[in-house]
Amino acid sequence: MTLQGSFEPDVLGFLCNWCSYAGADLAGVSRFQYPPNVRIIRVMCSARVDPTIVLEAFIRGLDGVMLLGCHLGDCHYMTGNYYTERRVKTTKKVLKNAGLSPERLLIDWVSASEGERFATLVKDFTERVRKLGPLGNETDLEPQQLRARLVAAKETLAQEKIRWLVGREMALVEDKNVFGEKVSQEEFDQLMLRTIEKEFAKRRILLSIGEDALSVKEIAQRVEASPREVLRNMVSLERDGLVSVVGIEENSPKYRRAEG
Repeated sequence: MTLQGSFEPDVLGFLCNWCSYAGADLAGVSRFQYPPNVRIIRVMCSARVDPTIVLEAFIRGLDGVMLLGCHLGDCHYMTGNYYTERRVKTTKKVLKNAGLSPERLLIDWVSASEGERFATLVKDFTERVRKLGPLGNETDLEPQQLRARLVAAKETLAQEKIRWLVGREMALVEDKNVFGEKVSQEEFDQLMLRTIEKEFAKRRILLSIGEDALSVKEIAQRVEASPREVLRNMVSLERDGLVSVVGIEENSPKYRRAEG
């Protein structure tokens, strides 16, 4: 645990070019005060920030990440911020599944005329992250364990199933499919959560194997899961061609990550 008074969080902010960056510029010109903890990256649209980039920021040790875009309905590209909002919702679920507080990720909106609002958001978010403490403070994980979970979380967000669901969420919950059916938000959220949990478990297993040939029991110890759960995932991974059996030792198959 870190003494709250001695901790200064490192925060990364992604600001869209058309609204929130202009709002930040106005905050500076107007001399609105805000903490110097945030480092800003300007992007053309908040939707340009891929969820894996957010996880990469945490892997590199940032304590908090904020995404600021145009207000809903004001996006320069019409619907970019709507997609960003849904991506961030999924990214927060992945963070929580990995054991981190989703409060370390913020999405909000700032127009070009809201310099004071920008300063307030930075001030409030910095204080929130300061209370959370350094990255991983909310877990009992060692730095190496924390990094392994974050890498698995990043790879989870890169999986085709997750990306397809994120990209199709708006259409699935707001429009009817070819059969005239509509997916409720609750049904979609449950499906997304199950998919995240499955993919995260698989990524952790794959990362734990590396170049070694391991039994199910050895893998279970590395990923802190039950052998039954690991075995179920190994069957799926073997079917997908991601692992293969390379030998038998004491009646237990040894698995290795497939090349390529």
